[in-house]
Amino acid sequence: MEKQVDKKFTWVIKNFDSLESEYIQSDQFVVGGCKWRLVAYPKGKNKDHKLSLYLKVDDYESLPSGWRRHAKFSFTIVNQSRGVNLLGDYFGRRFGLQHLFGVDLNSPCWGFPAAISLTQLNDKNGGYLKNGELKIVAEIDVLEVTGESVVSAESEDAISPLKKIKLNDDGAETSSVYWVHVLPSQVQYVRRIFEKHPDIALEFSSKNPHLRTGYMNVLLSITNKLCQSPQVLSNDDLSDAGIALAYMTDAGFKMDWLEKKLEQVKEKKKRLEASLARLQEMENSIKPLKQKYLDQEAQIKKENAELLAAKAPFSFDDLNL
Repeated sequence: MEKQVDKKFTWVIKNFDSLESEYIQSDQFVVGGCKWRLVAYPKGKNKDHKLSLYLKVDDYESLPSGWRRHAKFSFTIVNQSRGVNLLGDYFGRRFGLQHLFGVDLNSPCWGFPAAISLTQLNDKNGGYLKNGELKIVAEIDVLEVTGESVVSAESEDAISPLKKIKLNDDGAETSSVYWVHVLPSQVQYVRRIFEKHPDIALEFSSKNPHLRTGYMNVLLSITNKLCQSPQVLSNDDLSDAGIALAYMTDAGFKMDWLEKKLEQVKEKKKRLEASLARLQEMENSIKPLKQKYLDQEAQIKKENAELLAAKAPFSFDDLNL
């Protein structure tokens, strides 16, 4: 069972815990004018009992010489017991990287040879397997394109419908630089960013539509991440956001407003962690007092019982007359 939404591809592997195949492949899907598949080695490509996951260019042998795609991609091994967060992102083990796929580079497949240990994956309390099913979500951004696409724009839009929007309305010929493809649900959000920060892309001059859209997806990913509660953001998340901001700045985007927001989130996370640490310290310090209170309360009950017994008069029968 496979499902694609925009640049996300969901692969549900049935009966994962009983698979005997050395490796398995997903159905073919299209992102950025390129046909892809996911490849998994259930027992590990190196037979080391660690799940191996890869992104593969499909029909690689039929592509023309010089064909290249620079792609940023990530995999999420979904924790099915936790579901999704408020932003619609899955909880689970997530990891990503960038790679230049190319015919002349002999690199049709790239990924993670040791994504997660099978011990952790098969842990009944881990939440990764549900009724024997494993769910993997792949997100792919094609950042740069060399060579013609093997899939027509119409075919790709039929699978992944995006909305083409212009980010300035001055009517100038150079406005084509600001055309990008985004999901319909993202249009207003993107417009708000450019309305508040009109100079954000003035130094970015690429006319490659895939590259522009790729950078826009990176920008949306950063802003969505920084809108999450600091409590759910790990230090790795914040580090990745910093790297992505530097990546955008190097490309010519004006990112000072987001850099400031990142520093604010980091500071807020520090205050959160300090507060949690203080609360834990207070909780630890009060535990002996709580136990002492419980012990004293038990002793008071015992003393009251003895007091009541001492106050009680003897009965006629107790006198043994």
